[in-house]
Amino acid sequence: MTDLKTKIYQMFILGTVGGNYKKALQCGLGGIIFFTQDIQSENQFKKLVKEIKSESLISPFLSIDQEGGRVERTEHIHNGKKYLSAKFAYEKGTDFLQKQTQEIANELKSYGINLNFAPCIDTNTNPANPIIAERAFSSNPEDVIKGEKIVSEVYKSNGIIPCVKHYPGHGDADSDSHKTLPEINLSMSEMEKYHIKPFKAAVQNGADMVMVAHLWCKCFDKDRLPASLSENALSYLRNNLGYNGVIISDDMIMKGVAEFGKTNACIKGIKAGLNMFIFRNSDDEIIDSIEQIYELAQSDKDLEDKINKSFDKIINLKKKYGIIS
Repeated sequence: MTDLKTKIYQMFILGTVGGNYKKALQCGLGGIIFFTQDIQSENQFKKLVKEIKSESLISPFLSIDQEGGRVERTEHIHNGKKYLSAKFAYEKGTDFLQKQTQEIANELKSYGINLNFAPCIDTNTNPANPIIAERAFSSNPEDVIKGEKIVSEVYKSNGIIPCVKHYPGHGDADSDSHKTLPEINLSMSEMEKYHIKPFKAAVQNGADMVMVAHLWCKCFDKDRLPASLSENALSYLRNNLGYNGVIISDDMIMKGVAEFGKTNACIKGIKAGLNMFIFRNSDDEIIDSIEQIYELAQSDKDLEDKINKSFDKIINLKKKYGIIS
């Protein structure tokens, strides 16, 4: 039987900055997310991955944001060579997109990465969008659906979990959720027609992980609340779209969610239906939050129940991809 504290640690993916990730891995941390500063050379990075595996109580998700274009974490290794972003890769044709995704998959596999936070399946309907733009396959949801299917299938066939993002769709935003909480003022029918549509298709294609954005979508909530903490947004994903996999937050350090406070945001997120959280670092404050959640869960039956359900989903996904036996 896995104890409650280990189950809670499994719900977190942390970065290396802050240095507490080793201690967290020994407590059952769910995974590590790597950034550019972690990847200085191939040998150094492979050594880091090996160390992380050896420190882990439960084999971790070894994750990265490797979309191509401006979201690429291997710049130091590539000496300036870059993959194309989703839009430009898609515009070169489906064969090119498949071939490039296979190159990315080969590279990630060679380092031991088992989870890529890609593809980005936002429909980029707002030309003034400061954060999505060419990271999206298209401004047409049908093209986004085609792109997602190709990319996700390549990753899956290479034993890498693709994580589709940023539900319920970041494409209409006019601000960056790293810096503020963007407001999406679209009706539910508009959201469904353009933005939720690719997520519906991804669920039907067997998506294993969905990342939720820090966006205030007024079709889900009248009061100021990011979709990542919204029971309405997350139950729509479960009930209306029939999604049964792992739901993960976007980075919880982002300003779009920061006003809710780390511990409080995590509790709110768990109760709303999140299964996992990303924090780009592993400082004392984040470890304290995880420990506080453990304290609270011991006397909160609803919280404990949701933690147990999340743990089961996480473990099942790790088993499906052979991360654990």
